[in-house]
Parts: sequence; structure tokens; C-alpha cells
Amino acid sequence: MSDIPETFLITALVILIFASAFFSGSETGMVALNRYRLRHLARHGHKGARRVEKLLKRMDRLLGVILIGNNFVNNYAATIAALLALAWFGNAGAAIAPIVFTIVMLVFAEVTPKTYAARKPEGLAFFASLILRPLQVLFAPLVWAVSGISNGILRLLGVREADDSADDLSPDELRTVVNEAGGLIPKRHQKMLLNILDLEKVTVEDIMIPRSEMVGIDLDDDLNDIISMLRNSQHTRLPIYRGDPNHMLGVLHLRKINRLLMRQDINKAELMQFSVEPYYVPEGTPLHRQLINFQNARRRMGIVVDEYGDVLGLITLEDILEEIVGEFTTDLAASSPDILPQEDGSYVIDGSTHLREINRTLHWELPTDGPKTLNGLILEHLQQIPESNTSLRVGDYLIEVLQVKDNMVKATRVRHRNQA
Repeated sequence: MSDIPETFLITALVILIFASAFFSGSETGMVALNRYRLRHLARHGHKGARRVEKLLKRMDRLLGVILIGNNFVNNYAATIAALLALAWFGNAGAAIAPIVFTIVMLVFAEVTPKTYAARKPEGLAFFASLILRPLQVLFAPLVWAVSGISNGILRLLGVREADDSADDLSPDELRTVVNEAGGLIPKRHQKMLLNILDLEKVTVEDIMIPRSEMVGIDLDDDLNDIISMLRNSQHTRLPIYRGDPNHMLGVLHLRKINRLLMRQDINKAELMQFSVEPYYVPEGTPLHRQLINFQNARRRMGIVVDEYGDVLGLITLEDILEEIVGEFTTDLAASSPDILPQEDGSYVIDGSTHLREINRTLHWELPTDGPKTLNGLILEHLQQIPESNTSLRVGDYLIEVLQVKDNMVKATRVRHRNQA
């Protein structure tokens, strides 16, 4: 000890503490990195991101070089601290050194650098990669041996090496990422992204126009009635059938018959000439799949059928788009004529209204895992066809039956419990 200057030992100890802080911070910084932001930066040519991405591809080797370096400098620092303590305090230094050294290492080489790395992982990781990459090459044989032994022990424990798919996000995990994006994504765009992810949970019958509400052309009707319907229709596409929607003949695009409607001598055969083959959609088709099907078929409207080929209703491309972007108007009465707000805070709602439309319009959470319409929800809970003025509670919602007709609930008054 007498041959080594104390100033040299103190300088070496300080350098080793800084080196330990570097290795500790590097470990935390590498682990705390946002892998998706890192991948984005690497694809856009960020050199530091590319270096870090290469290091992270073999996490076992990266941890190996960090831990080898950390243990190396910690052991040397502990030895020097013991020598200084013996020189300053004599034999009592053997008891003092571990206590003081542990506190110093915890504060300056563990807690402080790791906290900093957790808060600013990118800057530290990009800088550390400049040093860790050469060290990985320098310590390659030792790192290879340590990694091989470690991986062998893990295989004995039934733990396999991670593959690239470990970083892939499931739909539910992606929803969490979007929800926690905060101000990085505007609220409206955030909602649209979540709606797109939810398309796979919704099927065509959840949002279709039911058969009882379909507007179409029945060729068995009087020709004058048909022409009047065509001239006053609010829809651009109408299904054509004979007698019953199950006898579907085609779909008529009204824009194609504008000139035809100006004539007085129209006949049903001419209408059929302008129609196209109906496009059928099986029930149970998820909306994300049907959106692609519409694109591939170059169609904007489909007839929903069950397993027996019976018509259940129709669905349009606009219906699916509204599931993503919301209603195309902010006027509640205009966008949802079946949902009428009342002065007392309640809503008069048509019984055939889809529960998803009610939830989307009013930001409610009526259950949608069973019946699709408000009428179906009421019948499921009462287990019978109710009479007028019957009231019931479904979760946080109070429902009063206002009108029953043709064995269906036609009108209801609904209010949230907080509005009662």
C-alpha cells in the first residue's frame, strides 16, 4: 500500500464508480427503451437507434457484456475502498469500508444512474451503444461463454430464446397503447383508431338495416306507386324483389335512371335492365372482413342472409364507415331520428333501434353481447311481451315501455340512472 499513492487510488476509485454508474444506467436504459419508437427511428436512418437495435437483437449477449463490466469495476472498486479504509482507519477500516462503500455505490452507481436512465432512456442508450459495441467485441469469448452457460440453464428450466414475435402487439395490447397515447394522438383520431380495432368484434347483423325496415321496390306493386317511390326516395340504391324480399331480383342505382324517370312511358322491364345482381353477405361476417369484401367486390350495399338463404336485412358501406368515424352529422335529431331527447333528460327511443347505435349516439353502455335491438333487450329481460307503461331496469338504465304493437315494443322512454 505504501508504494501506491493515495491520490492514485482515490482517482481510480472515482473512475470505477463512474464506470459502474455507466453500466448500471446502460442496463436500465436499454430495457426501458420504447421498442416501437426505436424501430421507427431506426427505419428513418437514426444511427444511434440502429446501433441499439442491433445490440437488442441478442439481449443475452448485451446483458452479458454489461454485467461482466459492472461486476469487474465493482469488485475492483470494493478492493480499492478496502485498501483506503485500512490506510485511514487501521483495522477498524475493515468494518467501516463495507458500510460506506455500499451507501456510496447505491447512491452514485445504482439508484441515481438507473433513475436517470429510466427517465431518459433514449439519450443514454444511444450514447452507451458507442461503448458497449466495442466492449462486446473485446469481451466476445467471455461473453459467448457466459451467454452459452446462461442459455443452457434456461433451456433446462424450460425457457426458450425469445423471437421477434415477442414484441408484436395483440389487438387488446394495441388498444391499450392507443388509449394511453395521451396528447400524442388527437382525441378524435384516437377514437377512430379504437373503432377500427373494434370492427372485428362487430358483425354485419349488429348494424344492418333489418328486413322489416328495408326500403325496396316490389314489382308486384302498381307501377305508379313504384315510380312515385323512385322519384321521392332518399336512398340512392334500392333492392328490387317480387312479392317478398326473399325473392330478390337485383339492386337499382337511382342515379342511372334519372333520364328514365323524366319519361312518362316507363315499364318494369326497363327498370330491371338498369339493375345489377344483388350482392349477398352471410350473417356473422365481421365488419373488418366485410369492409375488405366491399372493396374487392366494388360494391357499396349488400343483402344479409342467414344459413338458409333467407333475407335478414341489408348493410351499406356507409354503415361500416360510420362505425369508424361516427355519424356524418352532429345534429342528434337528424342523425338519429329514432332517438329523441326530452326536456327532462330522458330519451324517447324506437324499439327497433340497434343498441350499438344508442350507445354510440348517447355514449351509453347498454349490453350488446345478446340481443341487437332495444326491443330484443326488453323481451330478454322480461321473458314476455310487455304491456304499455311497463317499466324495468337494465343495469344503470331505466326503461319505460310506451307503445306495443304487433307483438313488438314500438316506443320506449329511457333514462340513465344518474338522470333519474
